Amino acid sequence: MPAKSSKAAARAAPKPAAQSTTRNYRDILYEVRDQVAWVTINRPRVLNAFREQTLDEMIDALKSTREDPSIACAVVTGAGDTAFSAGGDFHAMKRLNFTNATMWNDRMLGLAMTIRGLPVPVIAMVNGWCMGGGHELALWCDLVIASENAVLGQTGARVGACPTVGATQYIPRLIGERLAREMIFCARRFTAKEAVEVGLINKCVPQKDLRKETLKWCETLKGHSALTLRMTKKSLNFESDNLYSSWQHGMELLAHVWGSEEAKEGMNAFLAGRPPDFQRFRLRAKRELDGYLRGLEKNLNEPPAVRKKV
Repeated sequence: MPAKSSKAAARAAPKPAAQSTTRNYRDILYEVRDQVAWVTINRPRVLNAFREQTLDEMIDALKSTREDPSIACAVVTGAGDTAFSAGGDFHAMKRLNFTNATMWNDRMLGLAMTIRGLPVPVIAMVNGWCMGGGHELALWCDLVIASENAVLGQTGARVGACPTVGATQYIPRLIGERLAREMIFCARRFTAKEAVEVGLINKCVPQKDLRKETLKWCETLKGHSALTLRMTKKSLNFESDNLYSSWQHGMELLAHVWGSEEAKEGMNAFLAGRPPDFQRFRLRAKRELDGYLRGLEKNLNEPPAVRKKV
């Protein structure tokens, strides 16, 4: 057949029918449709906050994409129109302490490394609230598209938790050191439009167009070389892969926060809908330090037998 006729026949050939496969989970929805893997946190009653089981299921679902080389990309999102994810479920995190902290922290790191390690781009499709650990989830993804009703922020300082599993590492690289410190220390929130302007996300679209615009990205990626996407993702990750030691350090810091009085106060206050009372911890620390300094004046840091009386 002449080359020209062959090209015409190829153009005229029908596209393969869209195929769909699913896996059954409790906390998430998972479907592969038309070469795109969709992972949806399905806990809208708690603003798609995640618990240990949610993290385990997301890791399992995303790792399963390796079993199908025809998958061109993955999309992570939250069920409903109210929230992408509000982060960790406080009912789960209130149970954490220094002894069991690795049970949570390792799961967070595991999900982050699964997303970064996939040979395909991962898109965060953000609708509504994207806060705390939910925002860290979006940070781990390669691309972020959000609807106009999206709000992104780090709430750790307000609730007694450290955003050290991605936020402290990535946000300064994306929006600069000064603005990153404001976002984390002051719990500053950004609307989706503001987030695009400062470089926190890629694109903001009307809520009704969010899925359609996400699918456009997916179609673009489907038309690109799978091998090139795999290799360039690995190369793009190279420098920030060196942050792994920072993540390990951050998780150990976070382990000391879980179960602390301040963490419990922050989470209990949030669940009760009242302002947290962190000031009492500052005042208690001041009383303790004042006592220590008075002890220096009285030579209480000497053995009793040689202590001078003042």
